[in-house]
Amino acid sequence: MTREFRTTASRATTSRTTEFRHRVRDWLAGHAPSGDDRVPEASESAPTEEQLAAARRFQAALYDAGLAGITWPAEYGGQGLTAAEQQIFQEEAAGYDLPTGVFLISMGMCGPTLVDLATHEQKTRYLPPLLRGDEIWCQLFSEPGAGSDVASLQTRAVRDGDSWVVNGQKVWTSGAQYADFGALLARTNPDAVKHRGLTMFVVDMRAPGVTVRPLQDMTGSAPFNEVYFDDVRIPADAVIGDVDAGWSAAVTMLGHERVSIGGAVRRRYDPMTFDNLRRAARARGVADDPVVRAELAELYAAERKLALFNSRLRQQSDAGIAPGARGSVAKLAGAQLLWQAVRVAGLVVGPRAIAWEPGDASGDELALAINATPASSIAGGTNQIQRGIIGDRVLGMPKEPQVDRDVPFRELRVGTQAR
Repeated sequence: MTREFRTTASRATTSRTTEFRHRVRDWLAGHAPSGDDRVPEASESAPTEEQLAAARRFQAALYDAGLAGITWPAEYGGQGLTAAEQQIFQEEAAGYDLPTGVFLISMGMCGPTLVDLATHEQKTRYLPPLLRGDEIWCQLFSEPGAGSDVASLQTRAVRDGDSWVVNGQKVWTSGAQYADFGALLARTNPDAVKHRGLTMFVVDMRAPGVTVRPLQDMTGSAPFNEVYFDDVRIPADAVIGDVDAGWSAAVTMLGHERVSIGGAVRRRYDPMTFDNLRRAARARGVADDPVVRAELAELYAAERKLALFNSRLRQQSDAGIAPGARGSVAKLAGAQLLWQAVRVAGLVVGPRAIAWEPGDASGDELALAINATPASSIAGGTNQIQRGIIGDRVLGMPKEPQVDRDVPFRELRVGTQAR
């Protein structure tokens, strides 16, 4: 490639991305809702029916404007653009309180997995309405006896003619109370070792036998749910990937999940960002305190490092290099960043972190953010799990001992089988 050709190509790319940035900026300026219309993030609470309807309308408008599924295949409703355009959209959207949190699992986890593994018929059926917000998805992995060790799950799917019959329980399922479909991981072969007898399915969350019960956490909200399956029938063509190859499908989805969580844009209303904590420090007259200044500087550096790392992941993905286990780096760094922000918030606001005047909306928001932070070290895989993945698959360190890897699942003493 000649230097002249490279220069011309670079100018064309710059022109394309500049034009796209202007288009995004103009559209958001005219369509982004005001702060009063903000829909809670899925991690905050369940939206009301009115908020959910508003979120669906906004997502449909985003889709119609050609700003949803930016890097997804155009054949299935996406835009077929590059990671550069996706990053531009995220940069411009960071200044708005967009009502897109309820679609985080759909867009960041289930949808990308369907793009990777689903059949042409499945992609054609599910991806366009997912991108428009007409159908919302959830992820059905964790169980009471299978959290960090997901492969120990016991929910069973048994083939019965042209259907699968599912029985079991899931827990900590975000957004299940308003989801239309779910990506379900179930055991289809208990005689195989635990990682090889699993299958991933598309499940209709409104199907007979599906029961969803919200779970309230210490923030007072109920973003999670327990889900019961009692003789739920799933069509034979609802398998995502291959039968008994669900662990591979799960690893694919977990990879997308960790990149999605670690790369999530922190919105301007988030009280735990560097910018908002710096403003709070000035308002409370502690901005010149050397300890506060040092902690704020460390927080700024951590935010920038994570942003740059995620930018690198997107660029490499655009070049055909899958994030793989490096998604765990982003996820771990994101969780640690939130804990760091909690520490800074305590220095900046002092007693207001635990007690505030009635009607003080900022105090209420700060307390909610602080109480929600511990979940960041658990959701999407605990920090300890992420460190194990990074050590094993990124740094090449020896694996942890796994005495049950070659034992048929039926013989394992896990969950209710241990009784």
